[in-house]
Amino acid sequence: MTVNEVIDVKGKSSHIPDTMKAAYLKQVKEVEVEKIKVPSVSGKEVLVKMMAVGICGSDTHYFNHGSIGKRMVQFPHIQGHECAGEIVAIGEEVTRFNVGDRVAIEPGVPCNTCEWCKLGKYNLCPEVQFLSTPPVKGAFVQYLKHREDFLFQIPDELSYEVATLAEPLSVGIHAFKRGSLEPGQTVFISGMGPVGLMAILAAKSFGAKHIIVSDLEELRLETAKKFGATEIINIIEEELESRLNEITDCLGVDLVIETSGNTNALSSSIKYVKRGGNIVSIGFPAQDQVPLDITYMLQNEIDLYTVYRYTNTYPLAIRILESSIQTVQSIITDRYDLDDIQQAMDKVSNDRKNTLKVVVFPNNKGRVLK
Repeated sequence: MTVNEVIDVKGKSSHIPDTMKAAYLKQVKEVEVEKIKVPSVSGKEVLVKMMAVGICGSDTHYFNHGSIGKRMVQFPHIQGHECAGEIVAIGEEVTRFNVGDRVAIEPGVPCNTCEWCKLGKYNLCPEVQFLSTPPVKGAFVQYLKHREDFLFQIPDELSYEVATLAEPLSVGIHAFKRGSLEPGQTVFISGMGPVGLMAILAAKSFGAKHIIVSDLEELRLETAKKFGATEIINIIEEELESRLNEITDCLGVDLVIETSGNTNALSSSIKYVKRGGNIVSIGFPAQDQVPLDITYMLQNEIDLYTVYRYTNTYPLAIRILESSIQTVQSIITDRYDLDDIQQAMDKVSNDRKNTLKVVVFPNNKGRVLK
């Protein structure tokens, strides 16, 4: 579809410009806004006017280092994958959406034909096109083309900026599925960055009875308490293992969720989980190899699971967000227009003490729009 004006289901016209702003990572720690052509859509593709895009830890890592593991940025690159917006054009085969619909965007589009896709593990698809993962360009643009089966309608009560949180929340949901959390169990979440905080909401939805969390920043721990953590541990002020033993009567927790990527935190996780318990590793460590006491794990039958993105989580994530709007809003500490993307990336990179989730608004000067 290449027309510059479309009509939504309410009869309201929507103008689509020929060009749009896009934020390009030119080199490490340098991002610039340029004008590029607005993409056209066909078939099952949908054009979304981007209303809000969250900055993720992976965005920050690419910004600061130009790579994650063996995955290298190919400059210039467009980042951003936590996103939501309004549909402004649809391809001729689109059946699930209309112009004017408000949607959250699941960033990974798999091939749907490989072995892993057929098994329902499409997060492992070798051909997946995941927004902002090199070489695939991301969502720091004013208009984004995406396949309709990876868009999800959001209720009117949910602002676009809160809807972007469906992505980090999905990581937590997938982690608890992998770790087989059961109602009434005790979980320990290490690291209260945005993924760790959203994991608290996921733990509550899975029926966790006790949710213990740790971090070293007061803002993050205070926010964790608002989100529903039953015990918070400041690892500067308290010895973590001793405090966990005190809380669990030396039994350990049923499940550890490690979100920080800290090597010592992952190695130590086996001391915090009970015999027969599970550990789920989410955060990417700074180095590829992490020491683990496998003998101890064998003797206590401790299972270690890893998480790579998620599958089939967005409907539940949106429902959780809808039921927690007032609480979850507090995670968004900073808001920037797309023109100020350099300041936004610098802020999230350099001010961990005062920053949780930073949201960029590609089309809004007024920021928090419904």
